[in-house]
Amino acid sequence: MSVFRSGFVSIIGCPNVGKSTLLNKMIGQKIAIVSDRAQTTRNKITGVLSKPDYQMIFLDTPGVTMPKNKLGEYMQKVAYDAINEVEAILFVADAEQGVRERDAMILEKLSHAKAPVIAFINKTDAASLGQANEAQEALEQHGFIKAILRGSAGTGKGLEELEHTLSTYLVPGPQYFPDDMVTDQPERIIVGELIREKALLLLREEVPHGVGVGVDKMERREDRDMMDVYATIYCERESHKGIIIGKGGSMLKRIGQDSRRDIEWMLGCPVNLQLWVKIKEDWRNRPGMLHELGYE
Repeated sequence: MSVFRSGFVSIIGCPNVGKSTLLNKMIGQKIAIVSDRAQTTRNKITGVLSKPDYQMIFLDTPGVTMPKNKLGEYMQKVAYDAINEVEAILFVADAEQGVRERDAMILEKLSHAKAPVIAFINKTDAASLGQANEAQEALEQHGFIKAILRGSAGTGKGLEELEHTLSTYLVPGPQYFPDDMVTDQPERIIVGELIREKALLLLREEVPHGVGVGVDKMERREDRDMMDVYATIYCERESHKGIIIGKGGSMLKRIGQDSRRDIEWMLGCPVNLQLWVKIKEDWRNRPGMLHELGYE
């Protein structure tokens, strides 16, 4: 009889290298929001992959950037804290972008980590063979990396080999989560993140990163199978509020419609989503607001 193995794997890398897409694909369900803008992931998201003989718990961290405010400092702390006390570290690089100065900065930090480091060159479907080879050669200069794999989180290519490689670093241990549990994040947090994802996707560069979402109330109706969700989108300026609402409320309506589809899929029931927009100046530098929005 084989011994059950388990362990934690920290996913780390620069913004927009595909860490959240990789996590979603590995566990087979969307729990981390995806956008091509930096600072999409702001919290440490836990994803659970359960197999008959092992359980792998992924910690998807914010992309590492130079902090410009207290939120940025929190995000960097979350990212580097996640490399401690794990069984393995998964460093993700972008095949097309290669190993840049920011990547090298992270790798220097990882060279001092106790856990083994596995590198995954992502987005090979969007890169040339030459670009992927160049990224591989750059990573091979870092002798502490135990394995370098290639593939695409978008297409799923190479993920089976990646899972197998990571599983070899798991240790005999308990099953931390039930088989059907894919994340330890409260529904309220994931709902807020799904709304923020749609805002990022629809607003693009019109509104900077100063957009936060707080879910004020989630309540299941007693008379029918429906969930009422009340949420507030926070921004830092009056001009941003107008952009988020849009002409005649058109943009806020689009954010709500797109968010509701994902929320209904996650909750498995119809959702009545009500959104408000409020101004909280400089909220990213206010510890009270950060705590209120789930950034402990």
